[in-house]
Order: sequence, then structure tokens, then C-alpha cells
Amino acid sequence: MDKERANFSINPDTKVGALLDNYPELEAVLIQMAPAFDKLRNPILRKTVAKVASLRQIAQGGNVPLSELISKLRKTVGVEDTATQTGEAEVILTQPPVWFASGKIVKSFDARALIDAGENPLPQVMPFIQALKKGEILELITPFAPVPMIDLMQQKGYQIYKQKLNSGVVKTFFTLA
Repeated sequence: MDKERANFSINPDTKVGALLDNYPELEAVLIQMAPAFDKLRNPILRKTVAKVASLRQIAQGGNVPLSELISKLRKTVGVEDTATQTGEAEVILTQPPVWFASGKIVKSFDARALIDAGENPLPQVMPFIQALKKGEILELITPFAPVPMIDLMQQKGYQIYKQKLNSGVVKTFFTLA
């Protein structure tokens, strides 16, 4: 094991891009754990989303328990899997939040074709999110939860609600807090 790998830590905050730069063989493991991770093969998404998305975020997006993901990745590369707090608790809403009403959706943006083409939808979605007025909702349709975008928008003060449909499609709703 080279020195760079020896000092590399696989933890919930590890960026996917850095992980795959250090351990390219883990791409197959990620894809095996969740088919949504197949998008990592796309060079554009690899250069954009993978550079900012953490293992915690992609575990949420791929609906994979974070502790299971970390453990499998560590085991595959021969790193001792020490017990750690992953902080993977996520509130799963069984009922829509009080601010949500389908009649308040002012824009629906289906990003599946963009993602399938290897494009990052964030630049096209941001103007719609930023144009929202209080009480208005943007609906974003994706093949997986756009966790890095969700985290970014929560930091900017937006409220988020996700619905995972039986078809595997994820609808994420954004509104001003």
C-alpha cells in the first residue's frame, strides 16, 4: 500500500471523487451496492458531482445504509473496519410537511434526461429555485435523491421534501423557509 493510500480515510465525509482517485477498484463495489451509482461511470458526473458528494450523501441518494457502505468499502480495500459513529440518522417523512401542497408547485423540472446524458442539472435548476417566492414550490424529478443539491439548498435556507416513488423515481420539492 503506498503512502497516500495509507493516509487516506474512508469515512462518511469522504468525497466520492477522492475515494475513487485513491481506490478506482471501488467503483464496481459502489455500483454493485446501488445501481444508481452507475452514473459514476460518466466522466462529467465524475468530475462534478463526485468531487463534492460525500459517502454520506451518496448513501442517502442510493438508499444504502451508510454503515453498510463504509464497512463494505473498507473491507474491500483491506482496511480495518473500526466501529465509528456514522451519523446516518435521517428523518424519513411518512406524511408531507405542512408547507407542502401540490397546488403550490409552480415549476416541475425533470432532470432524468440530463443526468442520463451525464450532465449536472444544478446549473439549470438553480434559476428556478432562486426565483421561488415564499409559498411556491419547485418539483425536481431525478432517478436518485440529489443529496448534494439538497444539502446546498438547506444551507441556503430552503425547506426540502423528498418522495421516492415505487418506480425508483425521486421527486424532491423545494420551497423558501
